[in-house]
Amino acid sequence: MNTDFFILMKPELSITFIIFILLTLKVWDGIKENTTLIHLTNFLLLINFLIGFIGNSTGALFNGMYHTTDLLSLEKNILNFGTLIISLQAFEWIKNHKHVIEFYILLLTTLLGMFFMVSSGNFLMFYLGLELASIPLAAIVNFDLEKIKSSEAAVKMILSSAFASCMMLFGISMLYGTTGTLNFAELPQLITGGSLQIMSLIFVFTGFAFKLSAVPFHLWTADVYEGAPVPVTAYLSVISKAAMVFVFISILNPLFVNAQNVWYNMLFLTIVLTITIGNLFAIRQNNIKRFLAFSSISQVGFILLGISSGTHMGVTASIYFLIVYVFSNLGAFGVIALVSAQTEKENISDYKAFYKNNKTLSWIITIALFSLAGIPPTAGFFGKMFLVTAGASKGNYVLIIIAVLNMVVSLYYYLRVVKAIFVDENNEPIEKVEGNIFTKASLIICMAGIILTGFASVLYDYINSLM
Repeated sequence: MNTDFFILMKPELSITFIIFILLTLKVWDGIKENTTLIHLTNFLLLINFLIGFIGNSTGALFNGMYHTTDLLSLEKNILNFGTLIISLQAFEWIKNHKHVIEFYILLLTTLLGMFFMVSSGNFLMFYLGLELASIPLAAIVNFDLEKIKSSEAAVKMILSSAFASCMMLFGISMLYGTTGTLNFAELPQLITGGSLQIMSLIFVFTGFAFKLSAVPFHLWTADVYEGAPVPVTAYLSVISKAAMVFVFISILNPLFVNAQNVWYNMLFLTIVLTITIGNLFAIRQNNIKRFLAFSSISQVGFILLGISSGTHMGVTASIYFLIVYVFSNLGAFGVIALVSAQTEKENISDYKAFYKNNKTLSWIITIALFSLAGIPPTAGFFGKMFLVTAGASKGNYVLIIIAVLNMVVSLYYYLRVVKAIFVDENNEPIEKVEGNIFTKASLIICMAGIILTGFASVLYDYINSLM
């Protein structure tokens, strides 16, 4: 039993061990240099990522409240990888901060909460993981301590998060009242589609929609993304969303399989609104973080399109797209973080003639935006193709036509940024921006992922084999 505990909970114990080391360093106060602390943390995160591929096993603990499978291990490794890349990209910003250790402790605490959510086999474990992930996340949103916008973003984050959590908890309580259990293994047989259970589904679905920034529960997203430090915005956009999608996949169809017609209609409306409104509002943005906020809202709509199929193909397509999304979004955010840290410029208009002094970075952000738009031969094209194909398996071609038309609309606002970088004139373009070795390494990894992942059919097949 003890051996099973250490093997099955290896990802959570690894993160906890890193947090313990950071707490020890904080109390000891023996390392004064921020750069040394960052290098040490990045090394630990790299070891943590590599450990995620070694000695994995399947099983359950705590009477089924916690469980792990090969697929869940892969999902946690995706989150580990994204967190490592974000940490590498955060170097320029965090190296001059007064609270480096505190930042990483809060960041890893949120990651630990996400791991518990992903491995939850019971709504109680899921909710505890959700709160463990949400509360520290609001704190790091406020980590630009001298900026009022950062504090405002944290307040909006915690209020909207609390509201969403309350709605979800209310739905869970109704589900418990009608079934007498919160265990995922027992719920599918007990959920028969009664009125109170449908009401419970609506509240749980609404809570997830808030966390995923799906329309009409997206109103907090742009303000929080704009006010947060760029690395935290990247974490919100990629890691937080990916974790919620992983849990949503594990809960929606497996638990509410007897209410599939109800949640499919809810998803249909949510997908149409999310993709369309995300696109339309992205067109209007000048701040590049707000721009990527509405871009990420639109991307969530496409992920939900894959999930709506309720099939293994849809789950495979969604997880595959999230891997592509990690590379693409972090490629764009890596350039933005570097520019923001050295120049404090975060508007699209600031990037006019960016190519003049920063040719390599211009191509990196362009390729990342092309992937987000789904332009071949980038991996984003293959990711969206798989999502649309999965969504089409339901035979709802109205939904597919709306999604494809929105892909055309998205080309406009992504190319608007590319136009500013390469075509628009600017008498005072952003000066030459030099990244450190860690930022360069992260951008190289992202570019390699964007180019190679689309052609690596073995990755899609591997994910499908884990279903």
